[in-house]
Amino acid sequence: MNGTWKILIQLALYCALFTAMVKAAVGNNALNGLYFYPKPLQEKVYELGLTDRKTVAQKRKTFMTVFFIVMTAALIGIIAVWNYIHTFREAYLQALLFLEVMNWYDGIVIDRLWVGHSRFWIIPGTEDIPFVQTWNQVLRKRGILTVVWIPGAAVIAGIVVCIG
Repeated sequence: MNGTWKILIQLALYCALFTAMVKAAVGNNALNGLYFYPKPLQEKVYELGLTDRKTVAQKRKTFMTVFFIVMTAALIGIIAVWNYIHTFREAYLQALLFLEVMNWYDGIVIDRLWVGHSRFWIIPGTEDIPFVQTWNQVLRKRGILTVVWIPGAAVIAGIVVCIG
C-alpha cells in the first residue's frame, strides 16, 4: 500500500474513533452529552429538571479526560508504531495533519452534519432553542483551533521522539 492510501486510511480510522467516542459518551440519550450544547439550551434543560449541573459537569470531566487520553494515545501509536516515525519534523507534520483533520471533521461532519441532521440530538422541551452551530460559528471556532493545533502538534511530536 502506498503512503497516501495508508495515511488516508489512518485518518479515516482516527475520525471513526472520534465518532465512536462521542457516540459511546452519549449512548442512546442526548442528555448524556448536554455539555456539548450551547449554554441557553443547557439552562432550559436544568429549568425543565431533566438533569442537574453537577451531573453534567461530572460527565463532561469524565468524557474529556478519557477522550484526551484515548485520542492522544491513538495518535502517538499511529505515528510512532504504525508509521514508525521517530524524527521530530516527520512526527510534527503527521501530528499536525491528524489534529487539523480531526478539528475540521468535528466541525463539519459531527457538528453540522450529524448533529444538524439527526433527530437524536433534539432534547424534548428544547425544540425552540437553536443548538446547531452556524457555518460562521464553525469557521470561527475551527479557525481558532487550527492555530491552537500548531503548538499542540509539537507536543505530540516531542512525545513521539521521546518514546522513539
